[in-house]
Amino acid sequence: MRIKRTTPTSPSGPARRLKIGAVAAGLLAAVAIAVPNANANAAPAHAFQAAELTAASDAVLGADVAGTAWSVDSATGKVLVTADSTVSAADLAKIRREAGANVGAISIERTPGKFTKLLSGGDAIYATSWRCSLGFNVKKGSTYYFLTAGHCTEGYPNYYTNSSHSTSIGPTVGTSFPGNDYGLVQYTNTSLAHPSAVGSQPITSAANPTVGQTVTRRGSTTGVHSGKVTALNQTVNYGNGDVVSGLVKTTVCAEPGDSGGPLYAGSTALGLTSGGSGNCSSGGTTFFQPVVEAMNAYGVSLF
Repeated sequence: MRIKRTTPTSPSGPARRLKIGAVAAGLLAAVAIAVPNANANAAPAHAFQAAELTAASDAVLGADVAGTAWSVDSATGKVLVTADSTVSAADLAKIRREAGANVGAISIERTPGKFTKLLSGGDAIYATSWRCSLGFNVKKGSTYYFLTAGHCTEGYPNYYTNSSHSTSIGPTVGTSFPGNDYGLVQYTNTSLAHPSAVGSQPITSAANPTVGQTVTRRGSTTGVHSGKVTALNQTVNYGNGDVVSGLVKTTVCAEPGDSGGPLYAGSTALGLTSGGSGNCSSGGTTFFQPVVEAMNAYGVSLF
């Protein structure tokens, strides 16, 4: 899986409370009549239109700063940019320069850690040089497959159940990364079971996540962890040209080797682990590829 970060803005200072007597109140009222309100003639905040927000989002992409994730938030009329710990002040200045006249549409927050794709050697599903996590078992006709992250299926590797590569699962038959982050591996070893489940949890349907939804992730490195969906349609720049769009942003933690693992809510499949920042000791931000998009791309279904 891969991972990224956030800078909070400071709230305005505390309001002042004045206690005055009746005479002083009258004097203040008189002054108020004579002195105009300081904000009376202030220009209203610019309301950015859809085209301007799109241009600002395109500017963030054009700045090509690794360690950033962003999306257009129509509710606030802003492009919300999350920057990880590797993003410097100069990098943020570059983003603002690229935005030009639309710089006011950009809101930047920071998150700890570094956005990375989570690949490592270890346990679970193994390619020749890395370990990932199985996402969801699916089928097309009478043929069975599993979905995982696209950065796990680059180069169309064969997958195995063990690190010694002695028990084959089958070959990668579809991969999409960057841009998207999903891949498809076929079960050609007929001795392997492939239930429609995550651990002991049956999976019977698939849906797109919603903001505020409580979700659970399972991965081969860190096991089961839960959190909340905080944003949709995120674009994440993992660096080296690895830019992925349409991702789901969450507060669920993850670590290397969890890539490709399932995001779900009860019996509903939601996503595939892409990347993020932080860890499962201190917490973090993790992004997920929506599973419905991946299923539609390959014409596969749950069973």
